[in-house]
Amino acid sequence: MLMVVSPAKELDYQTVAPAVEVTMPALLADSAELMQVCRTLTPLQLSELMHISDKLAGLNAARFTQWQLPFNTENAKAALFAFNGDVYQGLAATTLQPADLAYAQQHLRILSGLYGVLRPFDLMQPYRLEMGTKLHNSRGKDLYQFWGSIVTDNLNQQLEQLQASVLLNLASQEYFKAVKPKLLARPVLDVQFKDFKNGDYKIISFFAKKARGLMARYVLEQRIDQVEGLKDFALEGYQFSPAQSSSAQLVFLRHTA
Repeated sequence: MLMVVSPAKELDYQTVAPAVEVTMPALLADSAELMQVCRTLTPLQLSELMHISDKLAGLNAARFTQWQLPFNTENAKAALFAFNGDVYQGLAATTLQPADLAYAQQHLRILSGLYGVLRPFDLMQPYRLEMGTKLHNSRGKDLYQFWGSIVTDNLNQQLEQLQASVLLNLASQEYFKAVKPKLLARPVLDVQFKDFKNGDYKIISFFAKKARGLMARYVLEQRIDQVEGLKDFALEGYQFSPAQSSSAQLVFLRHTA
């Protein structure tokens, strides 16, 4: 089973990461091409393009200026330990055992607006460039056109190498739009996490993001390689709902007091 998750806006380049054998992003040449475009943007243009504050725009303009090759452990960090959002709180990667981390390197992929697809141990320098950004570039009007089928091709290579039966989609809609399911070598399995609120089960963003990270961790620790094994996931009160699920989507519900 191969899993994909989204990146996070929040980054952590201060905490020391576990010692792993770092790798280089497979699509770094494409990233460098994107970076040439990003460096031409002023903080004001970044603020308008990304809908972020002046302070964040200034920070990211500086990041774009400082981004440089080659990557090494002095100027970059393994992606799995650099991201620090809700999904990564659920994943809690720094507490995984070495064997689980090694398994993650083979079975987990992080979709990225700048890097396309990242393996957990791929080095990355700090950035903010969400996949939905309408950044005009040499290949089109936005990042979806820039990446085209490149992300899908990269995932297909790994699906074939693993002889995986399915691509487990734990990413957001924004990021999974960079994948072309019809071109994938394996079917896609989506997952939804719903919490009971105001008389009904609803997707609550914060909880759903954390639950995606929890499921990714569950797969890594339990070495789940078949869909049936996912149905036993029951962390933090979630339970599989056969009635709401289908062959293409698993739904997990939680009813807290």
